[in-house]
Parts: sequence; C-alpha cells; structure tokens
Amino acid sequence: MDGKGTEKAPTGANMSNRSFPISDPICQTEDAPFAMDVIRRFGVFDYILYGILTFMATVSLLVFLEECIYIYRKVPANKKSLIIWVNGAAPAIGTMSCLGMWIPRATMFTDMFSGCYFAIVVFKFLILMVEEVGGDEAFLKRAGKYKLKISTGPCCCCCCCLPEVAITRRSLFLLKLGSIQFAVLKTAFTIFSIVLYTNDNYHVREISATEVAIWINCFVGVLTITALWPVGITFMHLKNTLRTIKIVPKYAMYQLLLILSQLQTAIINILGTNGTIACSPPFPSPFRGYMMSQQLLIMEMFIITMVTRLLYRRQYDPLPEEQDANENTRMTDLTQSP
Repeated sequence: MDGKGTEKAPTGANMSNRSFPISDPICQTEDAPFAMDVIRRFGVFDYILYGILTFMATVSLLVFLEECIYIYRKVPANKKSLIIWVNGAAPAIGTMSCLGMWIPRATMFTDMFSGCYFAIVVFKFLILMVEEVGGDEAFLKRAGKYKLKISTGPCCCCCCCLPEVAITRRSLFLLKLGSIQFAVLKTAFTIFSIVLYTNDNYHVREISATEVAIWINCFVGVLTITALWPVGITFMHLKNTLRTIKIVPKYAMYQLLLILSQLQTAIINILGTNGTIACSPPFPSPFRGYMMSQQLLIMEMFIITMVTRLLYRRQYDPLPEEQDANENTRMTDLTQSP
C-alpha cells in the first residue's frame, strides 16, 4: 500500500496466488488475454513454471519421435501405423496443451484438435488389439467357438440380462463401425463448430438450451460413450489372450488418457465457467480454469508418454497357437458359467 492508501497491483508469482474482486475490469471481460499481455505480467515463478512445462512437452514429443524410429525399424508393417497413432496420443495432447498455455486465445482450437486425435486413437486401439491376435482372419479363427459379452461398460455394464453375441464377421464389423463413427463424426462436428465460431454462433462458455454449442457437445458425448463400448467389449474378450503383451496396463493407460484429457478437462472448464475458479488477472475466471487444465495435462501427458514407451517397446513376435492347456493364450470363454 502506498502513501495515498491505495493498494498496488501484484505482479509476478503473486498474481497466480491471489483472487481479485469481480469489479476488476479484467474479471468482467469474456475474452482471453493475448499472449504478450500474459508474458508482460510474468514474474520469476511464472518464467520457471512455463519453462518447466514447455520442457516437459518438448521431451514428450522427442521421446515420441524416437519411438517412431524404433517402431519403423522393429515392428511388423501391419502394426506400425496403429502403434504410432496410439503412442502419439499423450505427446500430441501435451503439445497442444503447451500451445494453449502460451497462446490462451487458441485454447478452444487446441482442445478441439486433441479431441479429434483421441477420437481416432479409440478406433486405432480396437484395431490394434485385433492385429495383435493376427488380424481379422486369425481373430475369427481363434474366437469362433466363443461368444462376446456385451454387458460391459460404459454403456451396458449393469445390463446383465443382455444376451451373448456370436463372433462372426458381422459382429466384428459392427465393433469396428461403433468405434470409427466417433472418429469420423467427431472430426465433422469439430469442423462444423469452427465454421459456426467464425460466424459468432458457437459460444463454448454459454450454457443454455438455445446455444448450439451445448447440443453439439452433448451429442459428441453420446458418440464417445458409443465408441468406447466396442473397445471395452473387445478388451474383455481378448485380455487373457493378450496378457503376455501387457494388454491390461496398455488398456489402463488408454482409459487414463480418456479420463484426464476429456473428463478432467470438462470438469475444470465447467468450474471456471461457473466462476468457482476465482479470477486472477490477466485471466478471467473461465480462462484461468483453461490454463489450469492445460498445465495439468502437460504434466500428466509427460508421465503417460514415459509409461507407454516402456509398454510398447518390446519384441513383436507372433502369438503362439491357442492351446487348451495354456491359460495365457486362451480366449475368454463366456459360454461357460463361472
């Protein structure tokens, strides 16, 4: 406080640890600050924080590029692109989060790109599980005498009365169709949202029944659940067969990626939009929530990148022929009662 009794505005690290009254002009605006406006308010703590997070995102990207070289040299041709797509999910989301952290006005677009990439990964992960068995023909040959249990999450985990489905080319096609629709429609809705945004008809922070954004997001949410269901069905059926190639921790990383990049981000953004997260200049309340989400994602994607590197860096030998005496290579027999 100076001699006139007025309080000086905090700068540097203090600005991230202090809440500001709603009367502050910045807290009343609905626009994200420009990148240079944010950098001008940086203190020592902010430079260190942004530097460390940028370093983590860069390392994640470099690790992924090194992994791509390994995959190109060591992995069979039918699995190369699949493993690269799945491995690239965490580095891609971390890189987009880093861009959104440095350029706050681009946050909506970086989130859209991350969402589209993850939608493709959902489909690629399902195909990867089938290819690990040996492809469509080998999958049908191994699984012909078993049935699919469709009462799994996230759609029908409580519907135990649902019948088991025979494994045929048609059922395999429907599983693939259920996942690829998310990749196609998510991308289409993202392009449609950007077009509406340019015409000032798409307001992601407006929660109202008259806003097109809320309807698009709800429909995309239904598509997400519908796409995750076939992946869960396939995993439950193949988890014993693929246990030797660590399919359980791979699936856990895939699920963790979903929770952190989609659910966590949505929760933080809603809290920011509702004003639960306090305004802190130069960030209004909604965009402070966005910044918190981006910074958390960078750290989380860095850890996931390192873990997935360990899981997928292995010798890609064909699975042994299925034998009744070998529990590690046996399909999950759902035709027998427990």
